[in-house]
Amino acid sequence: PSAITNCLNFGNPYIPEVYWQFVGAIKGMSKACLKFGTPVTGGNVSFYNQSTIGDKTIPVFPTPTIGMLGILPDKSLKTGMDFKNEGDKVYLMGDSKNDINSSEYLYSWHKVKLSPAPFFDLDTEYELQQTLKGLIANKVIESAHDCSDGGLFTTLVESAMVKNLGFEITTDDEFRKDAYLFGEAQSRVVVSVKPENEEAFVEMMAQSPVEFSFLGQVNAGDIIIDEENWGNVKEYKELYDNALERHLSN
Repeated sequence: PSAITNCLNFGNPYIPEVYWQFVGAIKGMSKACLKFGTPVTGGNVSFYNQSTIGDKTIPVFPTPTIGMLGILPDKSLKTGMDFKNEGDKVYLMGDSKNDINSSEYLYSWHKVKLSPAPFFDLDTEYELQQTLKGLIANKVIESAHDCSDGGLFTTLVESAMVKNLGFEITTDDEFRKDAYLFGEAQSRVVVSVKPENEEAFVEMMAQSPVEFSFLGQVNAGDIIIDEENWGNVKEYKELYDNALERHLSN
């Protein structure tokens, strides 16, 4: 990352909780930018984003949006999120948590609209990103994709469906299965590694402060979790690609 710009969308700043959200977002961005050395080149603030329903005024969720510029000096190091080859090994960088707070899973499946934010530590995120850059610079990994909306499962599916590949993984029984697959714990990245580079990957990770764990491997197209077949990746790709159309038609 080299620089950022921002677009901050909030409700009425004269409402104390909205003002608190706005101040918190700015403080958080400031800490992150100072940590990563990314200047803020500009941005804009939009207030009074709200709806009136009956006698209630409901502000939008706090929405700080970041546009970031990065520089890649050597284009041969470009590393996408998609799995490349059947048989490649799949690893998770970072720690999972027994936590489903603020997850799409909690909202969509359990209909819980408001919950605490997942735990985040800026130093942990920084170390993760520095380690990831080192792996890419040494051409040790084939792909890298951050765990975000939808958790680990969605990250794996998004990495697999680009080339219609699948994956087979084993979950960690230290965690609730739903939290492991669908929780949105921060500072995690899924990477794939060629078998011949696996030793180098493990050696580099052992020298890093970042935790990592083996998930499984890339396969020809099926999604297999704990030896159970969850279907073919093409089924998930169809659902994913047509989600907006289905939502609007309903």
